[in-house]
Amino acid sequence: MTDLYGQIKEAVSAIRTRVAVKPQVGVILGAGLGALAKDIQGAKKIPYRDIPHFPLSTVETHAGQLLLGTLKGKRVVAMQGRFHRYEGYDLKQITFPVRVMRALGVKTLMVFSACGGINRNFFPGDLALLSDHINLMGDTPLIGPHDDRLGPRYPDLFNAYDAGLQALAQRVARDQKVKLHSAVYAALPGPNLETVAEYRYLQIIGADCVGMSTVPEVIVARAAGLRVLGIAVVTDRCVPDQLGPANIQEIIGAAMSAEPKLTKLVKEIIRQL
Repeated sequence: MTDLYGQIKEAVSAIRTRVAVKPQVGVILGAGLGALAKDIQGAKKIPYRDIPHFPLSTVETHAGQLLLGTLKGKRVVAMQGRFHRYEGYDLKQITFPVRVMRALGVKTLMVFSACGGINRNFFPGDLALLSDHINLMGDTPLIGPHDDRLGPRYPDLFNAYDAGLQALAQRVARDQKVKLHSAVYAALPGPNLETVAEYRYLQIIGADCVGMSTVPEVIVARAAGLRVLGIAVVTDRCVPDQLGPANIQEIIGAAMSAEPKLTKLVKEIIRQL
């Protein structure tokens, strides 16, 4: 089978031969949330290389395996490592795992990532709750032959980031006394960081933060009828008139420093779903 629907069935079949868990929640563990994987009870680990048609992670901070188990009473499937366009994958490959999650039974997708803070009120280590996005990747994973079995041809992205899930996240954040900004996320292909002029442009068009992922997965998730929650860790300041040279190690360090509060926040959100 070479069609997308057939590839999804092959991947699901391979996963089902190794674990019987039918997940309710899908989680994409981006930067700053690696520790959450340790809290998944009874986790069965499946390397991406063992799943038909799955891409392989090439970013060194991404483990490259699927985890299925239980977290705070909910059955979950978690991607420990995601894929990016700058790795050489097209958007259909990048979003293939989301389609597999849906076929496994997932109804809610939680997407986590790192981002640069364009909003003047965003600082390294802050958390940004995604309320909307701007796709500047110049592409969408829905281009090409359409299969009605995978969702509508023209999906509506109104409420792309579920309003009810946002309200839940804000409530949990208040209870935990965690600052949680509301943010519009702009997606660019990377891997280079942006120029001062590009940051200024992003600021003008209404972006609060910028990153190199998330949007393709959200588009496919919404086309498949999933509810989506997105949270990004602010790793560096990208305010045009305050910009200096970027330090990648500091960016990674900011993501890691936010991990404990993000992990605690996410576990409680999942518990209350």
